[in-house]
Amino acid sequence: MEGILGRKLGITQIFTEDGATVPVTVVEAGPCVVVARRTTDRDGYEAVQLGLVEARPPRRVTKPQQGHFKKAGVTPTRRVVEFAVTADETWNPGDQVKVTIFQEKDYVDVVGTSKGKGYQGVVKRHGFRGGRATHGSMFHRAPGSIGGSSYPSRVYPGMLSGGRMGGERVTVKNLLVVKVDEEKNLIYLRGAVPGAPNAYVAIKRAKRG
Repeated sequence: MEGILGRKLGITQIFTEDGATVPVTVVEAGPCVVVARRTTDRDGYEAVQLGLVEARPPRRVTKPQQGHFKKAGVTPTRRVVEFAVTADETWNPGDQVKVTIFQEKDYVDVVGTSKGKGYQGVVKRHGFRGGRATHGSMFHRAPGSIGGSSYPSRVYPGMLSGGRMGGERVTVKNLLVVKVDEEKNLIYLRGAVPGAPNAYVAIKRAKRG
């Protein structure tokens, strides 16, 4: 199994045997249930569709979704994501996938939606240096020239400027699995994970690690 769904709980720190401090992000990963199986003969690719099992199931489920989950014989879930598998893996609708598919010292990629920052200027959004901070400079956090008046007499497409920041799909690669708690379905990942607390994330095996 390539990955699992989960919810980001927050950031904390744990201590190693030699007393070193390790910053970790705690993710409640699974349990997940297999909702559908994609095959090369029928769909053109090999994958499984996983649904994240939560304490409170969704209250509103459309009739097409009801039929989809009823066909698999599982309770409807809010979040459904597909993960690639090989043709020889025998995953069937109704099977459970738990956090134990990962072990300590594994490397994973985490996909999530970054925090929305709203409208931001070029200094925060793109890392522009800005002008001098001295009194009377009149140029502190402005972008500078964005196009000459005589030529090109317009702003080129793609010019970096202020605008909406965050709320985008982000992948953080090669995070180390520090600890796996099978009883509580928790996985501890070294470093930061995109999204706010309680945000949904997908944890996948690292492709390049």
